Amino acid sequence: MKTIFIGIDISKDSLDVAVCQDPALDLDTTFKVENSIKGISKLIKKSTKFNQEVWFCFEHTGNYGLLLMCQLQSEGFTYSVVPALEIKQSQGMTRGKNDTVDAKRIALYAATHSYKLQPFHLPGENLLKIKSMLAYRSQLVGMSRQLQNSYKSHQITNKSVDVSLILDDIKQNIDGLKQKIKKLETDIVELIQADPKMESNFVKASKVKGIGLIIAAYMLVYTNNFTAFDNPRKFNCYAGLAPFEHTSGTSIAGKTKTSRLRNKTIKTLLFNGANTATNYDQELKAYYKRKKDQGKPHNLIMNNIACKLVYRVFAVVNRDEPFVNLMH
Repeated sequence: MKTIFIGIDISKDSLDVAVCQDPALDLDTTFKVENSIKGISKLIKKSTKFNQEVWFCFEHTGNYGLLLMCQLQSEGFTYSVVPALEIKQSQGMTRGKNDTVDAKRIALYAATHSYKLQPFHLPGENLLKIKSMLAYRSQLVGMSRQLQNSYKSHQITNKSVDVSLILDDIKQNIDGLKQKIKKLETDIVELIQADPKMESNFVKASKVKGIGLIIAAYMLVYTNNFTAFDNPRKFNCYAGLAPFEHTSGTSIAGKTKTSRLRNKTIKTLLFNGANTATNYDQELKAYYKRKKDQGKPHNLIMNNIACKLVYRVFAVVNRDEPFVNLMH
């Protein structure tokens, strides 16, 4: 049975929809519905009228697309979530932009590149909760950092002008944020412990030096409890840690470099973990010194160590054994 591809441009309040049966032909239909249960039900009803297999495709849009994904998944429909940059690069040079045009471009992308579309599956409810809690924790940490900088600034002012009331208030807010962050971390661990498989992977991952509670929790989320990536190399590509060759004949002989297409959050966290591991893991400390003596730049070495941490985490999860560091 021939597949019909439906491209959807998602915004906060509406879904612009375009239908494509054959990329060689013009688009069949375009319409708009509300980004609500009622609107998505209308979209699904229209889709079932084609009496053919339907494949939905849309871009990553964060929380705006969550309801659509939940509804499609509960109804048993196949859908793909594709990075916006990938769709944009596939179109070549384009002119003009609006929601209807974007929906058409997504539908044409899906029909033209159907051979590489991968069905998307939402993580379980607990993982979605953990993802939101980690995002909220990140916001609280940012607020705490801003207040700490403000506190330092007012301490300088306090040498000339009495601003002790402001300092006391800032200190109180910082303490309050610390308590909220600690409570969030406790709640995250409790959610993880509610799922035996997730708890097992979390415990094994967090025992790798450099991988603490937060990095392990993020890895659970981004790997869908280590089911979304079948090997660590792919996850390192996703995080922007894996190096790629940059050469072309004899005219370009650049250094290997990581891709700009990356998950900045997990890359930053893994770099922090690599710094910690270098201080406390004797094997990685020796590796850092050896590479530094060879004249390698600091960031390159830390990138390699972050890659090693990912390989260690995947190894202990896949072989169902805790990490053992043989070098003390």
